[in-house]
Formats: sequence, structure tokens, C-alpha cells
Amino acid sequence: MKATMLLCDAAQVADGKLYILGGGWSLTGPAPAPSAIAVKIEIDWHEAVTAHHWELWLEDADGQPVAVETAEGPQLVEIRGDFEVGRPEGIPEGSPIDLPLAVNLGPIPLNPGSRFTWKLSIDGVQDAAWGLSFTTRPNPPETTEA
Repeated sequence: MKATMLLCDAAQVADGKLYILGGGWSLTGPAPAPSAIAVKIEIDWHEAVTAHHWELWLEDADGQPVAVETAEGPQLVEIRGDFEVGRPEGIPEGSPIDLPLAVNLGPIPLNPGSRFTWKLSIDGVQDAAWGLSFTTRPNPPETTEA
């Protein structure tokens, strides 16, 4: 399986295609803002008609999972789901099958001036190319009036 990922402001899947708004950034903040991860998964022919599980999670620059405070206490920033694709009629046997995935996120309070990476695994398998790193801008310096 292959996966291509892109950070964006918003993403949507319609008619088997990804629609991306404000895509391709790697610098955000410092204030929390909505964002999205657009993913195109290329499933090998022999992996079709089988259930698969995916997970996305956020790590800090030290490779540690990121947690945010919620009413229920600290929660890891992670998303997971399942998919299964069929073999569409009319495509030659052995052809890879595309699966678009759009993960839209609300504002996540992250430390300003820090580096983060979204990691992806499919069926417990990770690939070095399945990561999206980004940086949060530092807070602006405080100004003092004379």
C-alpha cells in the first residue's frame, strides 16, 4: 500500500476525488486554527476486498504523542478508522485502487514555536514517507509602550 498526505485548511471527498482548500502548508499559528489532512491511499489489487484499519496521531519534536486537555482530562490527538475497497469493473486486473480520505480537524491548542508530525499507520504498518511535519509560529514578542 502507498499513501500520499497533504496538510490543508479543509478537505472533502466527493465522487472518488479529494477536494482540497488551502493545501500544502507547513507553518501555522501561533493561535489554534482548523486544519485538515488529505490522504490518497493506493491499495494493491490483492489487498482489495479486505478490511483495513488506519490510524493518524500527532507527535512532538521528540517523537512523543501529543495530548490536549479536555473536560475528561488529557486526551491523545489521534484519529482512526476502517476501510474496504472493491475491485471496480473495467479496470485491468492488478491495477492499484485509489481511496481518498479527508480528515478535518478543529483547532488544536499546540505550543507556539514548536515542531509536530502527523504519523499514519495502515494495518499496523508505518512508512517513513507517511508523515506530515509542521511548525507552529512563536508568539509575537510583547511590546512595551514608552
